[in-house]
Amino acid sequence: MHAVTYELIKECSRSGARLGRLHTPHGTFETPMFMPVGTQATVKTLSPEELYDMGSQVILSNTYHLFLRPGHELVKKAGGLHKFMNYKRGMLTDSGGFQVFSLGAMRKIKEEGVTFRSHIDGSRQFLSPEIATQVQEALGADIAMAFDECIPYPADYDYAKQSTERTTRWAERCLKAHKREDQSLFGIVQGGMYKDLRKMSADSLTQMDFAGYGIGGLSVGEPKPMMYDILADTTVHLPKNKARYLMGVGTADCIIEGVNLGVDMFDCVFPTRVARNGTAMIPEGRLVVRNKTYEEDFRPIDERCNCYTCRNFSRAYIRHLFKAEELFALRLLTIHNLHFLLDLAKQIRTAIAEDRFPEFREAYLANYRG
Repeated sequence: MHAVTYELIKECSRSGARLGRLHTPHGTFETPMFMPVGTQATVKTLSPEELYDMGSQVILSNTYHLFLRPGHELVKKAGGLHKFMNYKRGMLTDSGGFQVFSLGAMRKIKEEGVTFRSHIDGSRQFLSPEIATQVQEALGADIAMAFDECIPYPADYDYAKQSTERTTRWAERCLKAHKREDQSLFGIVQGGMYKDLRKMSADSLTQMDFAGYGIGGLSVGEPKPMMYDILADTTVHLPKNKARYLMGVGTADCIIEGVNLGVDMFDCVFPTRVARNGTAMIPEGRLVVRNKTYEEDFRPIDERCNCYTCRNFSRAYIRHLFKAEELFALRLLTIHNLHFLLDLAKQIRTAIAEDRFPEFREAYLANYRG
């Protein structure tokens, strides 16, 4: 038995949208879901209680960053990530693969693993499938991810094929290394922008019986229509009784289209990152509150929103805080943006439950400007 299981509650008859439940050692959570990212064992500027209040279920932390600082052994001594950061609901750690491979010239890939230079102090470091798995076992999240290579875009076919085959071999090594019974391991489907490689990857991984499946290597610079096309050709090869997790996607349009194609879980740093730059997420796309046009605008960010920020503060005030370089500005927009995506996921779940997801999708995207 896997420690984390997926229960399919309902499947839309006119789309690929799925309503489900993710059962974990730290609770049962509803899908489709958006997972806020707490890269370094914290969702930037927010407390766990604030996350609970806005409906946060599973959150994400980053193996690469915690491996380098403060170190997985220290987190293990603290009792694991849940106790270390005092988050009582579900938690997932990625394998660190994306961060390592984004280092470019600072890393070297071999069959054994990846040698790289720390972005913190330049020290020489090494991650392999076995080490990435052991680190995640020490961190103790409910869900750990297999170590993979995130194929860049563009990539030629031969490179993508060799990389995908290596990711499959690494996935098998991760499974063999994984021993922790109260934690589940998800495999990650790769294959670049090549449908036959996506099928090859999905078929190989599903034969290994992971607890769930991440879909990696998308939203890495390719046009959105290409991403949707590849995603559609990937989810059809994944089992219906396992969770499907589209990695690194966090805008409203991509989440809605991902749900339409059968995805259950999403994560991205986008909502917290753009919040720190003065951008708010709204149903129509984005509102850059730092702009002068909002200097005397005393309306909330979004009059339809019920988050703490929109209930209490105006665009003019938040703009002032950014201009004055006050830290409260970062908190207010982070609260709003995460509430926005968590509420969007709730709206999507309701639409699926009420058999109106296709209509919800059409109406939402008709007004979305990106």
